[in-house]
Amino acid sequence: MKKSIGLDVEPPKRECTDKKCVWHGSLPVRGKAITAIVKSVKAQQTAVVEWHYNKFIPKYERYERRKIHFHAHNPDCVKAKEGERVVVVECRPLSKTKSFVVVGPAR
Repeated sequence: MKKSIGLDVEPPKRECTDKKCVWHGSLPVRGKAITAIVKSVKAQQTAVVEWHYNKFIPKYERYERRKIHFHAHNPDCVKAKEGERVVVVECRPLSKTKSFVVVGPAR
């Protein structure tokens, strides 16, 4: 049986026993769903992702490009690698710096 998380993302083919996994554990998701690029996977079960966005500057009536780095939980079944485009979803705080989880590859 496939678990539905409320997003248009394919579930992973691999199984895992991670409690903090969206697909095979009991972690609910909420809030923002972001398409980002994985910058680093050096920490255990953690991915540093980079999100690029445009911010409107009213004074100049133009947009400027910005980016932000944040940590996301990288479960064993997803196992995102550096350089991949992934979907990252907000969840409850998992540690001091992690409040996002990698759900799968972006389309």
